[in-house]
Amino acid sequence: MMHTAVGWHVEMEFSEDETHTRAVAMVRLPDGTEVRAHGHASRHHTDSNQPRVGEEIAGARALNELAMQLLTKAHGEIDSASGRTSHPINV
Repeated sequence: MMHTAVGWHVEMEFSEDETHTRAVAMVRLPDGTEVRAHGHASRHHTDSNQPRVGEEIAGARALNELAMQLLTKAHGEIDSASGRTSHPINV
């Protein structure tokens, strides 16, 4: 059996101000479909300003949402092809 290597590249973009960090994650699938998701983090006014931490939190939330969208997309394709309802596994 021959195995085909497939690679996906996820792009992350961040926008920040003094208290908020927003992240957008995007993946382009081999069929040309683009899936985008957003994440957000807020710094409490008593916390020190650590932009990297805000990026990690907002980025993780965007990637989590991206994962959920991909699961939903995949299960929709399974349902369409099989004529039955698939059951996604909760992550």
